[in-house]
Amino acid sequence: MAIRLNSAYLDGFVSEADFEAMAPAMREVCAKLANGTGAGNDYIGWRDLPVDYDKEEFARIKAAARRIRETSDVLVVIGIGGSYLGARAVIEMLGSQFFNEFSPLKVYFAGNNISGDYLNHILKLCEGKRLSVNVVSKSGTTTEPALAFRVFKKLLEDRYGKEEAAKRIYATTDRARGTLKSLADAAGYETFVIPDDVGGRYSVLTAVGLLPIAAAGFDIDKLMLGAQTARSQFSNDLPDNPVNRYAMARNILYNQGKRVETLSCFEPAFTLFAEWWKELYGESEGKDKKGLMPTSVIFSTDLHSMGQYIQDGSRVLFETFVAFQNPASDFTVAEEPGDFDGLNYLGGRTMSFVNKNAQSGTILAHVEGGVPCMVVEADRIDEQNIGELIYFFERSCAVSGYLLGINPFNQPGVESYKRNMFALLGKPGFEKEREQLIQKIK
Repeated sequence: MAIRLNSAYLDGFVSEADFEAMAPAMREVCAKLANGTGAGNDYIGWRDLPVDYDKEEFARIKAAARRIRETSDVLVVIGIGGSYLGARAVIEMLGSQFFNEFSPLKVYFAGNNISGDYLNHILKLCEGKRLSVNVVSKSGTTTEPALAFRVFKKLLEDRYGKEEAAKRIYATTDRARGTLKSLADAAGYETFVIPDDVGGRYSVLTAVGLLPIAAAGFDIDKLMLGAQTARSQFSNDLPDNPVNRYAMARNILYNQGKRVETLSCFEPAFTLFAEWWKELYGESEGKDKKGLMPTSVIFSTDLHSMGQYIQDGSRVLFETFVAFQNPASDFTVAEEPGDFDGLNYLGGRTMSFVNKNAQSGTILAHVEGGVPCMVVEADRIDEQNIGELIYFFERSCAVSGYLLGINPFNQPGVESYKRNMFALLGKPGFEKEREQLIQKIK
């Protein structure tokens, strides 16, 4: 069954008349997506990706994943932003945050920061282990992953020699150009393609995400099947389409003065998926001095910290819950002689029963506290449902961004810090900027 949206908890905050008033604009937006006439239309390849993907490359991805599992104890995935977040989100959703404790192949992520301490920890984890690397970069020159790849390339070549190292390096990059593509061709790395018409934050269903996910042992056929189901269900302009209704609700609440959306979930394994969601919406909508600030919490843990603010703080936010109806596994609470902790009333109940009631109680409390809430419902945590959820959020982000009146597929703001960083680091060509910036540093 496809992803569902429960918007009943918006009653009192958003009316059906509000939805009806926004429906014409929503239909125009859906027509732009369908016809490819909206801003950023050269980056809408994700739209039909679940059915229109390279089947030959897909087979190579699965073959490479098998080879990595057969020849390696550790896979280091090097990338930043959309080049790693989607893969890590899916792996931790399906395998839990303890994935590396149980999996014969450990998957570590590097190149997503500039911390030498973090890098040293991963290098230590690789000592004495059979190692493969998947470097993910459109250009090959983005600072964070380029630094990490320089380190791991040398490590592999020193350990195995250049010829064997080349067999252990997999490059996911541009189809025909760029520093990494040129290096891969010269060195003989197996390469996979980042499609020209798919931006990084929308790339989890390309080789960018699929190779690490498959190497981790998960079924990417089922992942794509879930995305296909979502595409079939949600690619229309109907007002009751969950994607469209979610996008309209976000914009209605934004127009009412809400400035923050908090994504909430009662499953710890959702933590990195929420990070992927924050990149998707933050990078897509945060421009032209517009957009909701995407934040996330994991309950019930954060009910004992951020729960106070959500319940009683400034009423600038609304909340979107992601709820899984059936747990991947469960645990039954036993009765304790003497009932020393007063919990025998839960004897014979499952943890999922307790969790669901904690969720229901939280939603009711937050709504009563003045926080509009919606619930995105999925059946369970598995490949097919996660594929559906990915496509649900990708399409709703595009619809929502167009309703907001911005281009949801570019990211002009991320270049500002890069220029400053390059100048301060002394990169050739930035000498003038360097002198100016040094004067500003207190």
